[in-house]
Amino acid sequence: MGEYVKEINDTEFEKEVLKSEQPVLVDLWAPWCGPCKMVTPIIEDLAADYSGDVAFYKINIDDNPGTAGDYGVTSIPTILFFKDGEELSDKRMIGAQSKDAYQEVLDDLV
Repeated sequence: MGEYVKEINDTEFEKEVLKSEQPVLVDLWAPWCGPCKMVTPIIEDLAADYSGDVAFYKINIDDNPGTAGDYGVTSIPTILFFKDGEELSDKRMIGAQSKDAYQEVLDDLV
């Protein structure tokens, strides 16, 4: 895990994401997922670029199925964006995307 991306679990989700004073990107993933592995370095680069402006978290859905279930995640990677404790569901991204695609959403959040 990069220094700017924090791995969290279902128990920490409310405190870290829903109560965050910053916009948040959450990467729902699993170790066996090929596209998730492709997204990881992109997310880590973005986390460094947006450090201090956006919080970045990863949740392993194999170990933490609650959050994935709560948000109806059926495919991974799924990237969720939150602002003021609310998911911006129209910004949700499923499957591997380009760095530019994630950046476009992040630029709207900050």
